[in-house]
Amino acid sequence: MRTEARTALLAGAALTGFAANSLLCRLALGPRLVDAATFTAVRLLSGAVVLALLVLGRSGASRPAGTWRAAFALFAYAAAFSFAYLALPAGTGALILFGVVQATMIGWGLVGGERLRPVVWLGLGLAVSGLVALTLPGLSAPDPGGALCMAVAGVAWGVYSLLGRGTKDPLAATAGNFLRAVPMALALLAGVTLYGAVPHATVRGLVLAAASGALASGIGYSLWYAALRDLPASRAAIAQLSVPALAAAGGVLLLAEPLTPRLAVAGAAILAGVATAVTSKAAPPR
Repeated sequence: MRTEARTALLAGAALTGFAANSLLCRLALGPRLVDAATFTAVRLLSGAVVLALLVLGRSGASRPAGTWRAAFALFAYAAAFSFAYLALPAGTGALILFGVVQATMIGWGLVGGERLRPVVWLGLGLAVSGLVALTLPGLSAPDPGGALCMAVAGVAWGVYSLLGRGTKDPLAATAGNFLRAVPMALALLAGVTLYGAVPHATVRGLVLAAASGALASGIGYSLWYAALRDLPASRAAIAQLSVPALAAAGGVLLLAEPLTPRLAVAGAAILAGVATAVTSKAAPPR
């Protein structure tokens, strides 16, 4: 399989997992089936267990890898994301998250000498316009604490993606990052409890958190790390703009949310912009 096609398939599968993760988080945290700290801990723990089993079950000598820097970025993203969605509407949260991810990854690419061709800027503009059209009509003044948490999540996810570029063994790296992030999540849960919050969880909430960690996060992030080996930082950032559109489509199909003309047009604009930017050839470094 050609490198371009392989990268596109890996990225598409990973982005679908990210959208599924948003739906799982929305299902669990929206109706308060579980508290944010418990959701984060279960999400990371279940992802760590599944990924470690996959790594250890492979043929040949293999064990979880990863780094503490990437693990902290993963933990910061997961925790901030969970707490943000306790206070933010889904559209507002998506706009803040992916806007900050864009700024982090594209900014880093430009600092590193990556240049964007005009067609990539065109794709970026089209995708951003579609994202704004998708979310802006439902926006209200965001909760300051929730907005700050989502901004932190965006920076952390951008950093995590950047750290994953060049990873030789995406599955082992992701497994190691999840394993390292688990004690951080448990420390967060203990700290929240110590300061007076009472953790709570229903069986349904725990199942959703485990599915988010084992499937949408663990497997999805491994695929994303694999795609990042051949995806420039700027285009990796732009590609993630498709996630809100995919999540909205999932809401229509799985949560019986209405399919409006605005949703259809904005989603098409986002996906067209992503396709334009990601499939164009990269400009040489300065």
